Amino acid sequence: MDEVIVTYLEMRSRPSLTVTRPHRAGMLLRIEEPTTPFYRYLYKTIGERWGWHARTEMTDPELLAIISDPLVDVFVLYFGGVPAGFFELDRRVTDEVELVHFGLAPEFIGRGLGKPLLASAIETAWDDTPERVWVKSTNRDHPRGLLTYQWAGFVPYQEARVRE
Repeated sequence: MDEVIVTYLEMRSRPSLTVTRPHRAGMLLRIEEPTTPFYRYLYKTIGERWGWHARTEMTDPELLAIISDPLVDVFVLYFGGVPAGFFELDRRVTDEVELVHFGLAPEFIGRGLGKPLLASAIETAWDDTPERVWVKSTNRDHPRGLLTYQWAGFVPYQEARVRE
């Protein structure tokens, strides 16, 4: 088992982010009727290199119950017609929104899509005016992940070491 450092970050008010939007070839769409095979494709493609595994251990019915919940939104960034990244927002806890997953497919990292996608996730999270929006990052995430969250306005409030 490896020890993982988890940093919890939050924001208590809507930030004013100014970022260049992705090139016109990019399109962000909410998955209206999620399917487990497509979600698993996104999750594996984007998260495997960063050690994401929790959703791979779920059964299809368990996973579908989460991603089809009306208080959970999954948005996919398409670039040049293919899925380039995604984010997932969970509103199931009153007055807060968790940015559960956020990332880009390996071939789209370094192409200027991360900050605009994060800005879109944050704007969407604040649509229902929660008391806070939060996210967690680990030392397995992209090396600039934690700094990017802080750039966007998230503030660390807790750190934990867990065995995985």
